[in-house]
Amino acid sequence: MPSSHGDVDRQIEQLVECKALSEMDVKTLCEQARAILVEEWNVQPVKCPVTICGDIHGQFYDLIELFRIGGNAPNTNYLFMGDYVDRGYYSVETVTLLVALKVRYRGRITILRGNHESRQITQVYGFYDECLRKYGNANVWKHFTDLFDYLPLTALIESQIFCLHGGLSPSLDTLDNIRALDRIQEVPHEGPMCDLLWSDPDDRCGWGISPRGAGYTFGQDIAANFNHTNGLTLISRAHQLVMEGFNWCQDKNVVTVFSAPNYCYRCGNMAAILE
Repeated sequence: MPSSHGDVDRQIEQLVECKALSEMDVKTLCEQARAILVEEWNVQPVKCPVTICGDIHGQFYDLIELFRIGGNAPNTNYLFMGDYVDRGYYSVETVTLLVALKVRYRGRITILRGNHESRQITQVYGFYDECLRKYGNANVWKHFTDLFDYLPLTALIESQIFCLHGGLSPSLDTLDNIRALDRIQEVPHEGPMCDLLWSDPDDRCGWGISPRGAGYTFGQDIAANFNHTNGLTLISRAHQLVMEGFNWCQDKNVVTVFSAPNYCYRCGNMAAILE
């Protein structure tokens, strides 16, 4: 039975106070979110105005501060570029709040998949253990990681700004190539879907082997060519810690946005959002 707006509003109120939902509420919420996300595209169209956000990584109180500065939903439209979980102390509350906001304001919140929205990565970097600690079993972890398979891989703002978590892929020259991917699966170890979530821009031209062990590095020539081919003005991505919170690179063909300040509670970086 789908719950009413009132139920989700109540859950959002609870979550904003950093109080986790019951396992049953999470299950229902994930079912509602899946019904929404399955209708969305690999390249999800987004209209202006919208505020673009990078990695959050379970830093719940920083997410609340982000909303305080940027404006609360639904007054501000948001596009989040993945990595909601792992590393921070409040992955459960962070991802539950973002999913609840998606369910409540579907047209105003866009949530993309990051490389950490994966079963394998979350078992190593904290989300799985946090779910066990907070719920006593892995059911909530399973509900969320099953939902992650449905998250769009990329978004396109007003046909001009291309948003994704990681970067480009040597297998994908056009947005239509991306539209043709079957995304509803665990993040693969290699291939185009993996690249979109793992790749990084680099000072060297062409394609390079990524030090991360997944995805590629891509040069300014690659980004400029991709933008030209697809009629884009900018690639907006996250995935890399940048000390100022944002970093223009590759002759302003690419911007990196990182939204977890003092990352891992020790890096001393600033956070940014792009309006």
